[in-house]
Amino acid sequence: MRLTTKGRFAVTAMIDLALRQNNGPVTLAAISQRQRISLSYLEQLFGKLRRHELVESTRGPGGGYTLARKAADITVADIIVSVDEPIDSTQCGGKENCLGESGRCMTHDLWSSLNQRMVEFLDAVTLQKLVDDQLAKGVLVENKPAVRRAISTTPVVKPIRVNAPNSVFALGNVFAKS
Repeated sequence: MRLTTKGRFAVTAMIDLALRQNNGPVTLAAISQRQRISLSYLEQLFGKLRRHELVESTRGPGGGYTLARKAADITVADIIVSVDEPIDSTQCGGKENCLGESGRCMTHDLWSSLNQRMVEFLDAVTLQKLVDDQLAKGVLVENKPAVRRAISTTPVVKPIRVNAPNSVFALGNVFAKS
């Protein structure tokens, strides 16, 4: 099995989200900045995570993402599978046609067993455990809610409407009417 950046980034972003969601919805821009992951890439990943009901989104000012379930109820396998990351070491994708029409390769059972063990392992690791590991390592989490934009006390100045011709042709029409 080769875990690509898609799976790694999804797990990393979910840990970041779980660490900070007590302060309210977490923006993808904030995760992007902290974890150095492209914002557009995070948007794609979180779209998939939302469709698999691992995260929920809140729109508008102060919006962002929160976990849809408790961190203890989300496994690493859930995250990886939700972003379409295959957990498969076989050459045939588990179809048992490794050698084409000839059938399975000699190592098919070995790779199938490895797949099963990987799934069991990733299914045993919860997001809460990963969060607890980060907190035990001393990761600092801001304990203040996200700064929201305040309403300005400065009055809005509306532009002055000038009722004057705005072109030579309009000026000519003013004189023609006089």
